[in-house]
Amino acid sequence: MAEARDNRQETQEPLPLDLNLEMREESLAGEPAPPQQQYCIFRSGRERFCLDVMEVDEVVEWPRLTRLPLSPPFLMGLFNLRGTIVPVVDIAFTEVRRADLPPKQVVVACLRATAGAPDVRLGIAADEVIGTYSTSEPLLKNEAPKDVPHCAGMLRHGDRLALALDLVRVLEAFPVGVI
Repeated sequence: MAEARDNRQETQEPLPLDLNLEMREESLAGEPAPPQQQYCIFRSGRERFCLDVMEVDEVVEWPRLTRLPLSPPFLMGLFNLRGTIVPVVDIAFTEVRRADLPPKQVVVACLRATAGAPDVRLGIAADEVIGTYSTSEPLLKNEAPKDVPHCAGMLRHGDRLALALDLVRVLEAFPVGVI
């Protein structure tokens, strides 16, 4: 009887599955796995774009917009998101959208506050939100198109490429001011 108790004490309890897999991956690779980066991928016009999910507040169905007189052509209007006025820009405005095919969703992005400046929220018109994509691959920064000033690089997801948006550059290319 005492011998059976000793055998039970010598055996180790199994590790939780997720911890066990992490340890196995690290032992196989010899190095810790690179951190996963998540992106929100959406289509605006004919192009696919992506934003870091930490910069995306939410995705909303197409709201009722208030148009501003004498506004630049890329500014589609403003909408009220739970008490916050959010400007909506069309980053594909150069393609001239058909009036009978408005965008379906708005990707609400937020440039977080720095040095006392308030958070800046911006809605980006999206024809389709494809979803989120996790990868440990870095952005292809050298492959960024030179004629797209708000693009920080390219993201390869599956057999497709998406233009990675930089919110600071988006706000420089599409100045909407603080509303």
